[in-house]
Amino acid sequence: MRGVSPPEEGDRPLEVFRALPGDMALRDAQDLMAYPFFSLSKSHRTKPIDYRGGAITIRVEATAEHGMATIWDADILIWAASQIIEARDAGLPTSRLMSATPYEILRFIRRGTAAYDYLLLKAALDRLQSTTIATSIRQVTSRLHRSWINEWKERATLQGRSLGLELILPDWFYAGVMERTLVLTIDPAYFDLTGGIERWLYRIVRKHGGRQPEGWRFDLPHLYLKSGSASPYKGFAFVVRHIVARQSLPGYWLALERTRSRLEILHFRPSVVPTSAACKQPEGKL
Repeated sequence: MRGVSPPEEGDRPLEVFRALPGDMALRDAQDLMAYPFFSLSKSHRTKPIDYRGGAITIRVEATAEHGMATIWDADILIWAASQIIEARDAGLPTSRLMSATPYEILRFIRRGTAAYDYLLLKAALDRLQSTTIATSIRQVTSRLHRSWINEWKERATLQGRSLGLELILPDWFYAGVMERTLVLTIDPAYFDLTGGIERWLYRIVRKHGGRQPEGWRFDLPHLYLKSGSASPYKGFAFVVRHIVARQSLPGYWLALERTRSRLEILHFRPSVVPTSAACKQPEGKL
């Protein structure tokens, strides 16, 4: 477990933002949805993710002790983003220093609340803090090095009674969440998706498909590169075909098409299209 040193924002101590109670819309950061930042397996991964697409480069590294942050660990970032935006829209002050009970976080992300679930939550926080990312996204002249959580700690009374958790979000993540154009709402049923590739595919479908009546298209080899999956391509493609057969992504319809050269194309579009939506031609890579 990692302690939190006295937090400061410039020369000013950070104010604590106490997590809000009740249900709220789920929000996710668009950059996290579009690129390979997380392990798609629950197994202990230390092999780095190296991705290059045009001018975008990403390298994600993990420690041998904790392993790489997984796409399930990213649920905590969804919780944090949802909390911050809910407070911002209500005119309430927010902060990178967040306070909540493990129970509140676990219930929000639809996990169990037994003692073992608390231990899994703390392990997820350790992975989020120890995983490092170097990327050129939104950087003009250099690669930005960062982690998902700066610091975290569990607070307790002198008698050992838990007072909850405190965590400090990095400034780059907080700034992105506060920028309205860089955040999307996601379906609460996302938390019910059990597969790593399935969860990743929903996020990229939501990011690129959005509410466009005609949806979007990607070829499977391109999707495979964007996923950062440690599985062989054949295994990745098999899972995608299974997802298409089950139609398991909430809010979206999926279909596989083949070109004359037998290249597989994933076509996805909203399952319900608003009547007022303007048609727009998909621009996915073919």
